[in-house]
Amino acid sequence: QVQLVESGGGLVQAGGSLRLSCAASGSIDNISTMAWYRQAPRKQREFVAGMTSAGDTNSVDSVKGRFTISGDKAKRTVYLQMNSLKPEDTAVYYCNAILQPSGSYTYTSYWGQGTQVTVSS
Repeated sequence: QVQLVESGGGLVQAGGSLRLSCAASGSIDNISTMAWYRQAPRKQREFVAGMTSAGDTNSVDSVKGRFTISGDKAKRTVYLQMNSLKPEDTAVYYCNAILQPSGSYTYTSYWGQGTQVTVSS
């Protein structure tokens, strides 16, 4: 069974840093993309940053210059380094992966359980 397990959330003061990790486990043949989304209270879930298997990355304008996505293919893990955090970054952060489970001919989207990031002013 495929699982995405996130870690690294917490409470930090404005201007501080956190590093999120997301590890994919289970029987997986290929991973196409891994990405981070976030959902603040009373708001829709939004894309934060993503990374393809080729190493290409992109991110939403509001985090450019502050957040960096990186990955370790061997560990099937993606990281989100978050610097210069602001109170408006407060949200539940979710990991997403588009991957091909073993034995499947198609790619499927999987989500982690989410990790809370709270930035105090």
